[in-house]
Amino acid sequence: MPHSFNKLWIHAIWATKNRMPLVQTSIEKQVHKYLKDELVEQGCPVRIVNGMPDHIHCLFLLNPKKSINEVIKQIKGSSSYYINQNDLISDKFRWQTGYAAYSVSESTVEKVYQYIKNQKRHHRKNSFQEEYDKFLELNGFEERDA
Repeated sequence: MPHSFNKLWIHAIWATKNRMPLVQTSIEKQVHKYLKDELVEQGCPVRIVNGMPDHIHCLFLLNPKKSINEVIKQIKGSSSYYINQNDLISDKFRWQTGYAAYSVSESTVEKVYQYIKNQKRHHRKNSFQEEYDKFLELNGFEERDA
């Protein structure tokens, strides 16, 4: 085959340090836009970024020249720096160390997009921990402490 083709949709999720509700309504659009712009800067086209005050969801195409770990490490580090340098919150902002990342088949991209788009409605029914545990179960991981 003379050419290489890659189209890897990634649904990434990560939380604020200690799951503190730091991404409040007053700054969420600014934070989401920053995250989207940073992903694009890394060559990862973004379908959606959304979340809750204590966690973020992103749906993007992975740049085939980068690892998922590299992309998420960069975006978490640069966004923490951005939030702190611009005094978007009164406390020091940090993300938790870990993250979850799942591949998404082309046939379910729209379903995942809608799920991410409707985070606030979804979380009226389910906590972040319930959501996290469900993702682990759906993706064949054993339950762990989050």
